[in-house]
Amino acid sequence: MSLDLLFKSARLSSDPTRRLDIGVKDGIIVDIAPTIECDCPTEFLDGKWLTGGFVDSHVHLDKSCISGRCACVTGTLQEAISETAKAKQNFTEDDIYARGKSTLEKAILQGTTAMRTHVELDPRIGLKGFHAIQHLKRDYAWAIDLQICVFPQEGLLNDPGTDELLWQACTTGADLIGGCPYTDTDPKKQIARIFDIARHFDIDIDFHLDFNLDPSKSDLAEICQHTINHGYSGRVAVGHVTQLSAQPPSEFEAITRRLADAGIALTVLPATDLFLMGRDATHLVPRGVALVHLMLKHGVNGSLATNNVLNPFTPFGDCSLIRMANLYANIAQIGDHAGLEDCFDLVSTRPASLMNISPYGVAIGNPATFIALDTDDKASAIAELAQPLFGYKSGRRSFTRPKPVVHPP
Repeated sequence: MSLDLLFKSARLSSDPTRRLDIGVKDGIIVDIAPTIECDCPTEFLDGKWLTGGFVDSHVHLDKSCISGRCACVTGTLQEAISETAKAKQNFTEDDIYARGKSTLEKAILQGTTAMRTHVELDPRIGLKGFHAIQHLKRDYAWAIDLQICVFPQEGLLNDPGTDELLWQACTTGADLIGGCPYTDTDPKKQIARIFDIARHFDIDIDFHLDFNLDPSKSDLAEICQHTINHGYSGRVAVGHVTQLSAQPPSEFEAITRRLADAGIALTVLPATDLFLMGRDATHLVPRGVALVHLMLKHGVNGSLATNNVLNPFTPFGDCSLIRMANLYANIAQIGDHAGLEDCFDLVSTRPASLMNISPYGVAIGNPATFIALDTDDKASAIAELAQPLFGYKSGRRSFTRPKPVVHPP
C-alpha cells in the first residue's frame, strides 16, 4: 500500500487493549491494522494514545487577554460585563486579531483542533470583532476549525442597532447565532427574535443562559419550548446555566428530562462559573458549576469549555481542555474510572457532536486530524493531566510539544 504517513503502535479509544498502526494518504486515514508496512515517513508512538483533537465549544477570542486594561474589584458578573464594555471602546480590528491570535495559538498547542468562539456585536464595537475573527478563521484553518457565533452581550431589544448588526453578520459568514436573554428587559422577546434570525438563515443557536444562583427565575423552559416548536432539536446549546447548581435533586431531574426531550445540549464553563458565582457568600461559598456529567445517562449531550482567558470574566487560563476537565472533576468530586472517562468525552467526542462536527475521530475514511497524548487511556489522561505531544490536521503536523525529560546525575 502506498501511504504518505504511517503511525506505528498507537492506542485508540475504539480498541484500547491493542497497539495498532494507522496509515494516511492524501490527508485521510485509509487503514488501521495491527501491522502496516510501508516505506514512508513514520511516527513511532510506542503505545501512546492517539485520539481526535480536543473540541472547545465555548470561547471568547475577541475579548481575551484584556485583564491589564480593566480595573476589577468585586469580581462579579456585572462588573465583568461593565469593565469589558469600557475596554471595548478602544478595540480595533488589529488589536482583536492580535489578542485572538495569541489565545488561538495557545489552544492549538494544547491539542484543540476545533473551536466555537462567541463574538460580541453592538453599536459601539460594530463588526470589528466579527471581521477580525473571520480573518483568524481563514489564517488558522491549517490547524483548527473555527465556528463563529455572533451574539448580543449587552442586550438586543434594549440596544437599538444590534439587531441589524446580527443580521448583517449572519448574511456575511457567521456560522451560528447566540443569545444572552438576561441582558434584556424582556428575555422572552430576545429568545423569540434569536430563533427568528436562526431559522431565516438556517443556522444553529448557542445561548448564554441562567447565569446566576437564583433557582426561582429561569429562561430555560422558554428555550426548550421554542426548540421543540421550531424543530431545532440537536441545533441548540445553552452555556453556563449555573442556576442548575442551586436546584434540588427533584427539579434538577425534571430539567434534565426537559433538555433531553428538547434535544438541547449544555455547555459548562468551570473556570468562569467557579470564579464569578457566589461572590456575596461569606462562608460555605457555592461552587456555582452545573453538574453536566449527571445528565449524560439521561440523554442530554454536554461539554466542558474554556469560555474566557485573561479577562474580567476569568483572569487566568492557558486554553488547556485537559486542565479544564480535571478542574471539573475536582469540583464535581469525580474519581471513578467511568466518571473520568466521561470528563474526557466532555472535551472531545461530546462537544464535537454538539457542534455537529462530522466526521470526527480516528477511523478509516476520516480526515487525519488527531493528537497524541502521553497516557494509556482516557481516565488517566484526566487524572494525570496528560499533555499532548503533537497534533495533525488533515495529515499535516500542526504542533509539537516534546515530552519533558529528567536528567539524573
